[in-house]
Amino acid sequence: MSPAAPCVLAVDVGGTGIKATVLDADLAVRHTTWRPTGRERGPRAVVDTVTALVTELLDTAGRHGTPPQAVGLALPGIVDETTGTAVHSATIGWRNVTFHDIISGATDLPVAVTHDVRAGGTAEARLGAGRGHDHFLFVPIGTSIGAVIMTGSRAGTGAHHCAGKIGHLRIRPNGEPCTCGARGCAETYASAAAVARRYAAVTGRTADAAEVAARTAAGELPARAVWDEAVDALADMLVLTTTVLDPPLIVLGGGLSQAGDLLLDPLRTAMAAKATVSAVPTVEAAEHGERAGCLGAGLQALDLIPGPVRTGARSL
Repeated sequence: MSPAAPCVLAVDVGGTGIKATVLDADLAVRHTTWRPTGRERGPRAVVDTVTALVTELLDTAGRHGTPPQAVGLALPGIVDETTGTAVHSATIGWRNVTFHDIISGATDLPVAVTHDVRAGGTAEARLGAGRGHDHFLFVPIGTSIGAVIMTGSRAGTGAHHCAGKIGHLRIRPNGEPCTCGARGCAETYASAAAVARRYAAVTGRTADAAEVAARTAAGELPARAVWDEAVDALADMLVLTTTVLDPPLIVLGGGLSQAGDLLLDPLRTAMAAKATVSAVPTVEAAEHGERAGCLGAGLQALDLIPGPVRTGARSL
C-alpha cells in the first residue's frame, strides 16, 4: 500500500498492559508499542497513560508518513459504546470516563470506543473462526470469562451494556466465593486464572494455565484433575448459555483456548453428555488469540473512515 492509504490506531487496554498498533486498511502493522497498565497508580493515571500512548504513537506514525485517520479503543469493564464512556472497570477502578471525548480532544480524530470482548468478537466475525456465520457466541477465557453474541458481525451489548457476563453464572451453588460476591461462579473454576490457582492449591507449585495444560498432556495426575474439573465447569456454563441463546457456533478465545484439542475434545464430549433440552453447538477455537482486541478495535476505527476501505485477510 502507498503511505497515503488509510491507517488507523488501535488500542487494547488490559489489566496488565496496553497495546497500541497502527494498522493500514489491509490490517498490516505499520507501528506498534506497549506500556504497562500500572493500575496500582490509580485509574486517573491509567487514563493519562492511554492518552499519552495514543498521542506518542500518532506522532511516530505521522513522522513516518503513515498518519492514522481514526482511533479505536478496546476497554475492559462496562462500556457504553454509544457515548464512548468507560462506565466501570473493577480491574482498573475507573468510573464514567469519557474516553471518546478525551481521545478525540487530544487527537482531533474520530474515535470508536468498544468493549474488549466485543472487539475480539468483531475480529473473529470478520476475519476469524466466525467468518461466514451470521450468528455465533464468542467466549474468551482468560483471567475472567466473558462472552458476546455476534449477529451479522455486530456485537450485542444488552440494555445496560452488560450482556455476556456468563463467567458469573452460578454453576456450583454454595461453591467457592467469587470476586463478584456470589459463590460458585463459573470463572472461579473454569477461567485460566482459576486453573492456575487451583493447581497451586493442589500441588503447592506455581504454574500458569498453559503450564497446567502442558503437564496434563504429559500425564501428570494433579494437573489432569484440575484440568478435568475446569472442563466440566466450562461445559456446565456453556450448556446453560446454549439453553438460553441457542447459538449454532461457539468460538473460544483467550489463553485457555490455546490448549487446542486438549480442551476442545473433552469439552465437546462433556457438553453433549450434559445437554438435555438444547442442541449442542459446534465449538471451535478462535483464530486471533490475544491479538483479537487490537484487531477488532482497528476494524471499528476503519469503519469511521469515509469512503471505501479495503480490509484484507492479513492480521496482526
